[in-house]
Amino acid sequence: MMLRSVSQRFNVAVENYLPNAFIFAILLTFITLLLGMTITDQSLMEMTTHWYSGFWNFLAFTTQMVLILITGYALVKAPLVQKLLLKAASIPKTQKSALIITILVAAAAGYLSWGLGFVLGTLFAIEVAKKVKMADFRILIAAAYTGTIAILPASITVTAPLLVNTPGHSLEDKIGLIPLTETIFSPMLLLTAFIGLVVILFAYIRMMPKKEDVVPFEGKTEDLVVAKPVVARTFAEKMDQSKTINYILVALGVLWIVQYYINNGFNLELNILNFMFIILGLALHGTPSSYIRAITDAMPSASGIMLQFPFYAGIMGMMVGSGLITVIAQSFTSFSNEYTFSALSFISAAIVNIFVPSAGGQWQIQGPIMVEAARALNVPVSVAVNTVTIGDLVTNLLQPFFVLPALGLSGLGLKDIWGYCLVSMILLMLVSCVIVTVVPLIL
Repeated sequence: MMLRSVSQRFNVAVENYLPNAFIFAILLTFITLLLGMTITDQSLMEMTTHWYSGFWNFLAFTTQMVLILITGYALVKAPLVQKLLLKAASIPKTQKSALIITILVAAAAGYLSWGLGFVLGTLFAIEVAKKVKMADFRILIAAAYTGTIAILPASITVTAPLLVNTPGHSLEDKIGLIPLTETIFSPMLLLTAFIGLVVILFAYIRMMPKKEDVVPFEGKTEDLVVAKPVVARTFAEKMDQSKTINYILVALGVLWIVQYYINNGFNLELNILNFMFIILGLALHGTPSSYIRAITDAMPSASGIMLQFPFYAGIMGMMVGSGLITVIAQSFTSFSNEYTFSALSFISAAIVNIFVPSAGGQWQIQGPIMVEAARALNVPVSVAVNTVTIGDLVTNLLQPFFVLPALGLSGLGLKDIWGYCLVSMILLMLVSCVIVTVVPLIL
C-alpha cells in the first residue's frame, strides 16, 4: 500500500501549498520571466515584450478547446448518448471496478482523439461517481485524465508524428516524410502507451482511498437528460423546435464530413472533430432549441480555459522570444551520444513541456534542434520524433494546461487530483525512460 501512502502525502502537501490552477499559471509566468532575464540576459522590458507578443497566440487553439469541451458535453448529454453512458456507468459496483472501467473508457476515447479522451473520460467518471457511492470522486476524475495521458503516445491524433507525415511540413526538406509505421505504430510508442496504461491501472488500484477516507460525488444525482421541449405555439417557437431545419443542417454537415475523409483519409484533427461533435450533437438532440440548451449548460465549465490559455501563450512567447527553449534543448543534446540521446531528448522535452504545453508549438521550436542532433549522431530521425512526443505528454500530469477541461466539467480544483497525477507522472516517467533508452538499442 506504499502508493496509497505516497499519494496521500502528495495530497496533503498540495492541499496546504498548491494554489488554484490560475495562480499556478501566474507563478510559472514569473519563473519564466526570471529565467529569461538570468539565463538568456534579456531585460525586463524585453521579456515583457515577448510575454505580450505571445499572449494572444493561442486564440485559435483556445477556441478549439472551448468548442471541444462544450460540444463534447452537449453530445454526451443527448438523450440517446446519455442512456448508453448511464448503462455503461452502471456496470461497476465497487471502487476498484469503477476505477478500472473509467481508465479503460478514457483510454479508448483518448486513442481515437486526445480531446475526446479528456471530455468523454471526465463525463464518464462523473456518471460512474453518481452510481458508485463508495468510489472516491477525486480519484475517478484523476484516473480518467491519467488514462487518457497514458494512451496518448499511441493515439492516432498525437501531434508530432502526424506533422512529420504531412506533406509540406516545416522540416520536409531535411527529413522528408516519416511514415506512421516509424512513429505512432512503432514499438517505442506502442510499448510506452500500453505498458504505461497497465502500470497506471495497477497504480490507481493501489492508490484507492480507504473506505473511511472516500469523498463521494456530492453534486446533483439525478440523470441529466435534456428536457422535453414545450409545445410550440408561435411561429418563432416552431422554428426553434423545427426538426426539418435541424436535419437539413445535419445532412449538409454529413455531406462535408464524408467529403473530408475521402480527401484527407482518417485525419482526426481538432477542427474536424469539433465539426463532427456539432453535427452529431444536433442530430441526436433533434431540434436546435434542445441543442442550444445543452451548449448553454456547458459554457460555465469553459471559464478556466478562456482565462488561463492566454497566460500559457504568454509563457510560450517568453520561452521562444528569449531563446530559453533552445538553451534547454541544446544543453541536453550537447553532451549526448548515440546511446544516451533518446533518454536525454525525452527528458528535455518533458522539461520544455512544463513551460510550453502545446505539442505543435513545442515541436516547431524543439524539433529542428533534436533532428539535427539525431542526424549528427547517426540516430534515426524517427527516434527524435518519438522521444519528444513521449516527453511532451508525460509532464502534462504536472502541468495543469490540459486538465482544465476536466476540472471545469467536474467542478473540482487542481489540488483535489494533483497528488494522484504526480504519482502517475513519476511512474510513467520511469517506464518511458526505460523504454526510450532500451528500444533503440535492440531494434
